[in-house]
Amino acid sequence: MEDSAIIDLYWQRSDTAISETDLKYGRLCHSVAYNFVKNNEDAEECVNDTWLKAWNSMPNARPKVLSAFLSAITRNLAISLYRNKTSKKRGGGEMALALEEMQDCIPANADVGRNYEIKEFEDAIARFVEELTPAEQKIFVARYWYVAPISEIAEKMHFTQGKTKSILFRLRKKLQIYLQEEELC
Repeated sequence: MEDSAIIDLYWQRSDTAISETDLKYGRLCHSVAYNFVKNNEDAEECVNDTWLKAWNSMPNARPKVLSAFLSAITRNLAISLYRNKTSKKRGGGEMALALEEMQDCIPANADVGRNYEIKEFEDAIARFVEELTPAEQKIFVARYWYVAPISEIAEKMHFTQGKTKSILFRLRKKLQIYLQEEELC
């Protein structure tokens, strides 16, 4: 079923909207959630919460790209669940590794309470990603948006893990320089 037809079902408040969404985007959303929470039950919980959140937000918003809309909801829910589950015990995992990798690119004195600066920072990263090659974009987004493991990225790109790590290292250095040029770091 086409995305526009699925969105119409949400607007009509048809129960079929959720089953069609699950059929078309269930695996994608489960994969996004699993990359953060590393547990099938938790990932499934995030997916179910995504359908509920989509149901509740659809009458007020008509997403242009349904897959991106659902992925963003799932990602945010998975991050929240991850934070809740790890707030007492700070452990490893891909999310911690991905954040650690990016720490040199993100200014230490960034005050996340200032929405304008956050938006400016997000826009700069979006412009940076647009300037990358398609392969670099896929690798960067897979690692730092979807928090995919390096092994999974390497497999999908048909690269070795070493090559993937090297590309990510170079991309972080390029991002750091880019943010410095934009006077955001």
